[in-house]
Amino acid sequence: RNFFTKRTKELKPAVQSAPGWKLFGKVPPRENLPKDSKIIQQEYEARTGRMYKPPPPSARRKNVAFEPLSTTALILEDRPANLPAKSVEEALRHRQEYDEMVAEAKKREIKEAHKRKKIMRERFKQEENIASAMVIWVNEILPNWEGMRATRRVRELWWQGLPPSVRGKVWSLAVGNELNITPELYEIFLSRAKERWKSFSETNSESEIEDAGASVADREASLELIKLDISRTFPSLYIFQKGGPYHDLLHSVLGAYTCYRPDVGYVQGMSFIAAVLILNLEEADAFIAFANLLNKPCQLAFFRVDHSMMLKYFAAFEVFFEENLPKLFLHFKSYSLTPDIYLIDWIFTLYSKSLPLDLACRVWDVFCRDGEEFLFRTGLGILRLYEDILLQMDFIHIAQFLTKLPEDITSEKLFSCIAAIQMQNSNKKWAQVFTSLMKDNKEGDKNHSPALKS
Repeated sequence: RNFFTKRTKELKPAVQSAPGWKLFGKVPPRENLPKDSKIIQQEYEARTGRMYKPPPPSARRKNVAFEPLSTTALILEDRPANLPAKSVEEALRHRQEYDEMVAEAKKREIKEAHKRKKIMRERFKQEENIASAMVIWVNEILPNWEGMRATRRVRELWWQGLPPSVRGKVWSLAVGNELNITPELYEIFLSRAKERWKSFSETNSESEIEDAGASVADREASLELIKLDISRTFPSLYIFQKGGPYHDLLHSVLGAYTCYRPDVGYVQGMSFIAAVLILNLEEADAFIAFANLLNKPCQLAFFRVDHSMMLKYFAAFEVFFEENLPKLFLHFKSYSLTPDIYLIDWIFTLYSKSLPLDLACRVWDVFCRDGEEFLFRTGLGILRLYEDILLQMDFIHIAQFLTKLPEDITSEKLFSCIAAIQMQNSNKKWAQVFTSLMKDNKEGDKNHSPALKS
């Protein structure tokens, strides 16, 4: 108490007339003290020039110091006795404003109710379509897969999206098993991965293993990267995080593949593809589909970082980009914005990281039907969907937007844009355009080869 006694005595009293807040000090007392109701009434009469007539006792509120419970009370209730009464015009205006507020609230409520009903109707219709489609897939298509997979009816049904209950089976059949991998082979490579993990845990660092004689070309060393990437896989789902039900399963599939294909090893993005397969297939079947899927030419080119092949894919993509979206194509060209800036991430994860999971699965459905062409068609569909927005952006904002797409994207809007994309240029389809680019590249290599020049 007595520590600052001298200082406090020297302090001057607060200036009474200083308005507002005082920095690091007390708020000075206000000059205007609360006025009595009679004084307020007299001032009102002097200002307006008319006498205040209090309402009859029956109409006056018994509780003068009332607290309105809602905006309705503020609009419709009479003022307290210590305040001037509303004029007739003001009362009518307040009543009209209140009626308008009620009418607007009812309109919004009716509109929201209609919207909810529409959403429920669409959901029920979608569930009915899925249920009926599931019966067709289970009873008709899957038992006669080879004979029916290419028919027009099946392709149209396929485009609408596969029922979740048969999705994994259809993906597995569509991807195939050209590598002839068996569940027993998966177990062999899984046990090898576990041995490598054990050796990593017993050794202080990965560099020591390389010093011990591990080959540089042997990418089994990338096994350690898997642990870091699994926690980043669909973090919002929590099922692939440490302690989650699918954490060890995803770890096993990725580890087994790294030992199965040491020439490829583990590359960032693989975890998303493996995770989607695990959600729809059993462990061994997921590994078989994963290995065969990554053995496709497009995926192999990207995951092995084959620059020449990747450039061919980008060039083919730009051919159809210019054909379908010429304005946006020129806009991207003006900023020197090349497809690799946004396509690499889309292709590496097959859109499973860029799109909502249910929509990504729908993209996978048609990708399994149409092959790599649909991956680039989907990319053009995304650009078409947001064309108007992208045309207003500069380089940095376009790159940021395409790297992280809006979360409210719907399958109906996206697939209507994808359907509008024509994968044909000068009567050439995707495969023909890509093949011609490959031939041009080979001829260019021959013309520039030292042997021919000598």
